[in-house]
Formats: sequence, structure tokens, C-alpha cells
Amino acid sequence: MKGDYNAFAAEVRACRLCQGRYFEHDPKPVFLASPSARVLIVGQAPGRKVHETGLPWNDPSGDTLREWLQLSREQFYNPQVFAIVPMALCYPGTIKGRGDLPPPPICAPTWQPRFREYISPELTLLIGRYAQRYFLQTRAPVAEVVAQWQAYRSDGYFPLPHPSPRNRKWLRDRPWFEDQVLPELRAAVQAYLPEAAGR
Repeated sequence: MKGDYNAFAAEVRACRLCQGRYFEHDPKPVFLASPSARVLIVGQAPGRKVHETGLPWNDPSGDTLREWLQLSREQFYNPQVFAIVPMALCYPGTIKGRGDLPPPPICAPTWQPRFREYISPELTLLIGRYAQRYFLQTRAPVAEVVAQWQAYRSDGYFPLPHPSPRNRKWLRDRPWFEDQVLPELRAAVQAYLPEAAGR
């Protein structure tokens, strides 16, 4: 561990690297973490609602993710267990008619390695293609990566599709995700809860 985590977190919250370069609105880094976290959740970037509330996954996508994990909000937002650090810490804005802009490419290389200086997760959930490409160094489609989830478990990774409402068709077309992957995901995540195994 390097230095004081609280000082580091304050440094992250003060980040303005993307302002005027990738978007014009005021940056607002959104993350939740502590050095004791054992599960790291890496998504894409905060959406508009998360930007407004300052709470990660506080939107319909988060509702679906918590349903996948079978976690209550209280469990999910326990920073002693879960660190939530997206590929882009700030809301990137939207493309009219097409949803949110992609994560600015400067964010993950700047901050993901720095977070790893303070947090040593035993399990990392990689949600969506941006996280999977960065951590797994693969250009394979999300469906292919998720279908091969077992290949990444020995390295501590669990790749997932994005739980966005926009992905409902993706999920309908791939029933194996709910039938085969979700039970394994839930077992893997819930093993880290304080109530599991008497912890």
C-alpha cells in the first residue's frame, strides 16, 4: 500500500483532466472504495443520474446488477467489501439518440493503476467491453468473453455484459447467461460477504 488512501481519494475527486478536452460540463468523479475491499466492480462510466446523485450504479442498470448479484443496496454499497471504480470516473456526456459517450481514453490509464496501489481485490467484475479490453487485453466480442468466463477466473476476473436496459435483447438472445453464468457469479461474489462462512 502506498501512502494515505484518504489523501489519494481527495486527489481523485479533484481530477479535472477531461474538462474542456473530452467534455465541457463540470467533472464529478464518482467511485466507492476502501483499502479493505475484496471485490472490485469496474463498469464503463457514470450515467447522468449517477453524475447527479454522486452514487455509483444508482440507476436502472445498477438495479439489474444488484439483481444479478442478489445483493441488497446496503450490501452492495459496503465499501469494506466492494470497491466500485469505473473505467471513466466522470459522466462523459451523451450522443443525441445514441446514449452516453464512451469513456475518455485518458481516465483508466491515469487512475486504474493508482487505485491498485491501495486496493488489492481478490475478485474483479469486468462489466462491458471497455473494462474487458483494458484488463484482459482482448478485442473479442463481449458475448465471447462472457461465454469463456471460466478462463479468466484463475486471474481473479469475472467478465459480464453491461446490465443496461439497452442490453435486454442481448440477454434474451443468450439465455445461457442467466442459466449458467449468473449462479456462478452469485456464488463467487457472495462468498465475500461478511455473513458468509461465519465472517
